Parts: sequence; C-alpha cells; structure tokens
Amino acid sequence: MLRAKIFTLMVMLFAFSSNSFADGLITPKKIYTTQRLSGNSPTIDGQLDETSWKNAQWEGGFIQHEPFEGRTPSQNTKFAVMYNDEYIYVAIKAFDNSTDSINRRMTRRDEIDGDQVGIQFDSYHDLRTAFTFVVSAAGVKEDYLMSNDGESEDKNWDPIWWVKTSMTKDGWQAEMKIPLTQLRFDNKAEHVWGFQVARVLFRKNEFSLWQPIARDASGWVNHLGELHGVKNIKPQKVFDITPYTLAKSENYLAEEGNPYATGTDYGFNAGVDGKIGLTNNLTLDFTVNPDFGQVEADPSEVNLTAYESFFEEKRPFFIEGRNILSFPLMFGDGDLAAQNLFYSRRVGRRPHHYLDLADNEYADMPEFTKILAAAKITGKTSNGWSIGLLESLASEENAEISQLSTTRDELVEPSTNYTVARIQKDIDGGNSIIGGMLTSTNRRLDNTNLTYLHKNAFTSGVDYTQFFKEKTWFFKASGMYSNVQGDSTAILETQMSSARYFQRPDADYLTLDSNLTELSGFSTNLQFGKIGGGKLKFLAAISAKSPGFEVNDIGFLPETDEIMEILWVGYRIYEPFSIFRSLNINVNQWSGWNFGGTNTFNGGNINLNTEFKNYWNLSMGTNVNGNQVSNGILRGGPSIKNPGSFNFWFWMGTNNQKKIRISTSFSINDGFEDYYDRKSVNLSLTYRPTNTLELRLSPSYSTTLRKLQYVDLLSYQSNDRYVFATLDQKVWNLSLRINYNIKPELSIQYWGQPFVAAGKYLDFKYISNPQADKFTNRFIEYSENQLSFNPDAPEYNVDENMDGTDDYYIYYPDFNFKEFLSNLVIRWEYTPGSTVYLVWSQTRDHFIDNGDFNMIQDNSDLFNRVPYNVFMVKFSYRIAL
Repeated sequence: MLRAKIFTLMVMLFAFSSNSFADGLITPKKIYTTQRLSGNSPTIDGQLDETSWKNAQWEGGFIQHEPFEGRTPSQNTKFAVMYNDEYIYVAIKAFDNSTDSINRRMTRRDEIDGDQVGIQFDSYHDLRTAFTFVVSAAGVKEDYLMSNDGESEDKNWDPIWWVKTSMTKDGWQAEMKIPLTQLRFDNKAEHVWGFQVARVLFRKNEFSLWQPIARDASGWVNHLGELHGVKNIKPQKVFDITPYTLAKSENYLAEEGNPYATGTDYGFNAGVDGKIGLTNNLTLDFTVNPDFGQVEADPSEVNLTAYESFFEEKRPFFIEGRNILSFPLMFGDGDLAAQNLFYSRRVGRRPHHYLDLADNEYADMPEFTKILAAAKITGKTSNGWSIGLLESLASEENAEISQLSTTRDELVEPSTNYTVARIQKDIDGGNSIIGGMLTSTNRRLDNTNLTYLHKNAFTSGVDYTQFFKEKTWFFKASGMYSNVQGDSTAILETQMSSARYFQRPDADYLTLDSNLTELSGFSTNLQFGKIGGGKLKFLAAISAKSPGFEVNDIGFLPETDEIMEILWVGYRIYEPFSIFRSLNINVNQWSGWNFGGTNTFNGGNINLNTEFKNYWNLSMGTNVNGNQVSNGILRGGPSIKNPGSFNFWFWMGTNNQKKIRISTSFSINDGFEDYYDRKSVNLSLTYRPTNTLELRLSPSYSTTLRKLQYVDLLSYQSNDRYVFATLDQKVWNLSLRINYNIKPELSIQYWGQPFVAAGKYLDFKYISNPQADKFTNRFIEYSENQLSFNPDAPEYNVDENMDGTDDYYIYYPDFNFKEFLSNLVIRWEYTPGSTVYLVWSQTRDHFIDNGDFNMIQDNSDLFNRVPYNVFMVKFSYRIAL
C-alpha cells in the first residue's frame, strides 16, 4: 500500500517536473583574468586612489538575481582583483545615484545588515566549496565557508583579513586584503578558481551577481564563474596561537552553614587556542583548557516529557567547521534535523551523577565537565577527499561533600575521551559523493560508582549521494550502526530508557535482557528528489531506526523503534507578480510504524511563505495528524492510542528596512476528542533609532490544557497504576535584546529574559484500557471519595476501594517556576584575532509547589530574589607566525 502510493506520486511528479527542465537554463561561465600586482601594495583605506587600482582590470556587467532574475540591476557595480605572493586584493565600486539612501547599519561581525558587497573564491575548484568575504557599507565584516555546493554555510569560520569602506559622490566602495593563508589551493604553476562577486542594494532588497545563477538552479558553487591569471603562488600554511587569561567574581546569597556558599567566589583561568596548517589543505585547530564564559545562556524552559531537550551549540570551537563533522540521521530542516551521529553539546556536558545528600551535608558540585583539551583536523585534499577529525578529553569530575567538620569526594563524571572522524570523497566533479563516519566514546569506569554509564560507545555510518541531470535530481542513501558496551546495569538502563522502552508488556517483538553487557542497532535513510530545474520541487524519503540503535553518548537521538516515510512537494514562484515579490507553497505527508508493524502515526501539512512587494513577509500553514499509537506516553507501560489533532499557525513581519519592525505569530493546536488544547501568541518589536543601536522586545505567552499528563507509576494490589492528570499550564516570557555597535570592532550586547511557567494538575486518573476505541474509555478518573489532599505532606491520599484505608499516595505535582537570565557582553577586537571581553551575567530563580499563575505577582516574586551575579574579564592575544 505504502510502496504503491509512493511509486504513483513519484511517477506523477516526474512526468510533471520533467517538463520544467528547460526553466533552469545553463548560463555560460564568465571568466575574469586577474593581474599580478607590480610595485607597492595598496594601502587598505577604502579610497582606491593608488596607481595600482587605476591600472587594474575593472569589470562590471552584473545581473539581477532577486527580485527580477536576469534583468539589469538598479545600480551599476564594478570590481577589480590583484594579487601578489602573500595576498589577494579586491576593490569593489558600488555606484549609487541616490547616495543619501545608502544604508550603513552598524552590526557585529557576521550579523551584517544594510547595503553590502561580497566576493567568493572556490580555490579548491571542487565545485562544492567557496570561501566567502562580505562587507557592509558601514565596514562590518561577514565571512563564511560555503560547503556542499551551497547547502551549508559555516559563519563561525573567522579568517584574518582586512577591509575598509568609504563613501564617494558616486556611491560607496570597498577595499579588501585577503591573506593567501586563509585560502586553500594546490601547488601548481597556474590556477583556475571558481569566482563570484555580489551586491545587495538594501532599500530595494535587490541582489545582483557578476556570474548569473538561476534561482531554480541546483546548488550554488558549481555555477560560479572562473578566476584566471593567478600564477606562481605557493600554498601557505597558517600558524596562529591565541593564549587567553580570564578573571571572574561571583556574588550570590550566602547560605548559613554551607562552606561552599559564602556569598563571594573568585576565579582565575588561562588557556590557549591555536590554528596550525598541517598542509595547505588541512588545518589543525586545538584548544587547551578552554573557557566559554562569554557565551549566552540557553533559554529557559519547562520540560515535562521523558525526552531530553535539544539545545543549539554556541561555543566557538565546536561551531566552526561543524558541517564537515555532521552525519544526519533524518531529513529536512525541522525538528528531525537535530538527530545526528555527533551532538557536540555532549562534550563538556553536565555531570551524569546526581548527589543524594544526607541532613547537614553540603556539596560543591561542578556545573559542567571540564574539557582538558580538544583538537580537530579539517580540510579537503587535492584529490577530492574532505576530512574531519575531532578528539577531545574531558576530565574526571568530583563533588566535594562537607558534613560538620569532615569532607569527602564523590565521583560525578568519569574521565571521558571523545573521537569523531568523518570523510567524504567527490567523484565525477561532485556528481557522486561517498562518505563515512566513525565515533567513539570511552569512559574510565574501573572501580567507580558510575557503572550505569556505558564504558565504550561506538557508532559508524556510510552515505552515498548521486546527482542527475545537471544536479537537478538526486538520490541519497545512508546506513548507520551502533554498539554500546558496559556493565549489565548500564545496558539494562539503555534498554529501558525513554528512547526505546524494551520493557513494554505489549511489545512482543522486543526482549528485555538484564544480563546483556552490550547492545547494537542500526539505522538507514533513503531519499530521492528534485531540487532544481523549474518551479516544482519534491522529496520522497524513508528512514528506519532499530530499537537497539543508540548514539546518545556523543550524538542526539530522542527515539528509536521507528520507520518513517515522508513526501514533500514544493512550488516556487520567484518572479514578482500581483502583490507578491515571491511565493512558496509546500505540501507534506508523513506516516510511521514501529518494528512490530504497528502504524503509529499519520499526518499531513500544507503551508506557504511569501514576501510582498512592500517587503512585508507572511508564513502560515496547517497540520492534520491522525490517531496515533504512542510507545512512550506510559513511560515503559503498554502502548496507548492517542487522538489526532489539528494545528494552524500564522506569522507576519513588517518591512525590515524600516527603523521600526513588528512581527507577530500565533498558533492553535486542538486535539480531537477534546484531549488537548494549546494556544500561543508571540510578538517582536524591533527599533533602530540610529544605525548603531538596535532594541528588540519579544514577549510570548502560551496556554496548554492536556487531558493526559503523566504523573507517576504506582502499584495497587500487584497491579501497575499509570497515574495521569489533566494539566493546565501557562507559560510567559519576555526577551529583551540591546545591540550597540559603536564600530565594527567594538560592540555592547545585552540579552535578558524573565520566564514564568505554572502548571496545575486536575482530574487525576489512571490508565485502564489503553487500546480502547474511545478516548474517555482509556482511563478511569478518581472520584472525590477516592482522592483526598493532604496539605502537610503535600500529597494526595488514594483510597481506591473506598474502605477507609489509604491504598497509595500521589505526590503533589503542581509547580510555579520562575527564572531570569541575562548577559551583558562588551567585545573589543583591538587587533584582528585578538579580543577583550567584559561580561556580566545574572541569574534569578524561584520555585514553589503552587500551580497558580499571576503574571504581576510572579514577576514581583522573581525580581525580589537575590541575584546570582558573575563578572568576568577575558583577554586574548593572537600571535601569527
């Protein structure tokens, strides 16, 4: 049935979309021939008045990419490129007949805004990788490494280069100096590089290119023009060492009798970061005793599920170059995209072990695991091999526990070594790509109290991608394998974890074995689709994750025991028409099964997003999910049927070019059979009073009424009681951001967020018939005669058979949690690659077992709490050899 449905739709899509091949016209590649610089090198001041620039080969001929593809741009642009043995020099003249309309918004590096010009070099000339250098009219840099033919952009690649801009009576201009050490190329007498120059005219949201590229083209880098004339240059290796020192002070409310909470702590730290060219194509990045105190905290949340939350990586060492160390388990760019063989937040994670303290015991507990050292090798060889290798060693962590006059240490995290290796090989000019990945996590667990952790964990994967018809069509296949080893306690916990629940009594296809000392599993992923050549795109994909598949020692995987198929069809209208500048429409369908053959979910979605001619944006869509069978709601109990749901969401934003921008969104999610209701509303107000200052205020509010919220697993007369309740939850938060960019090298950023979440549990019930056809027949609510509240404990006493004797107790789950997080960061890059950070972080939190929500009172209670303040200064100095 499923195979027939996929086959039929693919035949229809092929027949329809093959007619649109002609839409993706192949544009002849332009060639720009550069000149070797003779005489003195130009001074990088943005003036372009030296003789060398006057004698350079200037070229224009730009073509619009957006909004009117193929038309002449509104304003002219010209550029010239020169080089010598050490640098590439670039000059760009952005002519403008309305100079007072040039937007010069000042931002931090890589958060560029306003009018812009940029250049790209595919110096590997592998048709997949491009080194990108962009500058705004205000002189702000943006640089990123484009890989996978434009599919990925690593904006945390921060090369050392120089650029200055200036205003002229004819527009504005930029002058760049890019060291050859920052590019990767072969050692040969004459080079041909992929090459592109681009311009953004901000007030018209117009994007123009020197080398035209069709908007419906597949990929990006393979369509770049060519740079000729680069001769007799030698590959150069980068060698940068950046030591740092850090001092900080922590101030908080002292706790009487606690020797570890005196109210004030002081700290000092030092370390070193480095970047060393092993060859011209391979770079070693390393860090010894790193500190990431300047990184913004994760946003607040309340997670009432059995699954861990995914948080984005924010630490610079792990962000830069992460694309080459990525091995996705799924497809798309939504929540599924987080599933990966490598999740860098595992390195330096919070300790696994939680302390069980006795009365009068106090503990000095490390918040995170210390990374002693980490190193990674990344790059691409001349014969098409992309290589990524990461090695990291995290220290053993102990908590010091004090009771009266004695102290003791308790191990909370073992010494752990993490290894990740990734390779890919381009074949036939990038039309075929084959690759593989290996990871290992090795813990020192001998003679420890942490035998519930895996001692060794290994994963491997292979992937293959084949493009067809000028990369318009593609087929992708991947297979993954995992093996975890350890004490039988650890493997039993893995079998019983929320990712798989082997102990489910109705899972006759699973076997829970308490004697196992290792567990293995597999996953696979097949995709076929059309990504270029016309307005119609589509994807058909199927994935499978066996119940024993486990990657969470170094990867991220919420659930296994799943087979999933999706179909996606997208239609793109690139040219402005009617009131629209562009319009995208998407239709999706999905279904899932477990490895026992049970159909666990079905659903569909239709959505659109558009930009209007007044530069407003709109997105909206609706999801419909059919009835589901959940293997996880009872957290190890039998699977349970769950009603389907309907969801509608809407987002609209005003013109980003204006000083004031407002965006708003809301969503409505209604469960069938009245089992679930969630509503949320979000607002964002951005105000730019000057080009250097941006203020953004973003409040959010949501309400959730869920008829089945897990509470506890209890026992009654030798029977399991899966206790649930109706959850009435309200969540409010307010995010404030202030960005003051004094100049490109000096900025002040502030982020603060008060957060309040309250949940009240009502109508307690237990699951009686999880597979009943009618939702209300799947549980039995406790009557007033069966349930009584004891405020002294607090807890609920349950007299299920109503004989006057309490049979069991339900803990009181109501909560009211409040938290305030804030970061103030002053950053000064006093010389390229060398920085000073001044940081002030503040945290306040408050918890009470009360489910009442009162926004005014809750915020008053929160800000009456004594804050936890951290003040830090960090100084780094780059030494280039």
